[in-house]
Amino acid sequence: MSETVPPGWQIADGHHLEKEYTFPNFAEGLAFVNRAAAIAEEMDHHPELTLTWGKVRVRIWTHTVNGLTQKDFQLADKIEMRL
Repeated sequence: MSETVPPGWQIADGHHLEKEYTFPNFAEGLAFVNRAAAIAEEMDHHPELTLTWGKVRVRIWTHTVNGLTQKDFQLADKIEMRL
């Protein structure tokens, strides 16, 4: 894949992008999830978001190809820009 991996993200298993964010409490993690969900809706490209106390894990891949496409990297970039 020739796309640039955004800072702090990694390609896991050659299949998807992932990153874990930490927050001082549940409410701030939830607010982040809501912001990420709004970006996903704008792009019509929906990540896996896992929310637990103080942490949010984001996993992105394109289901139709069961792997990574340019749109995955674009979504990760947009999530980073709107933290």
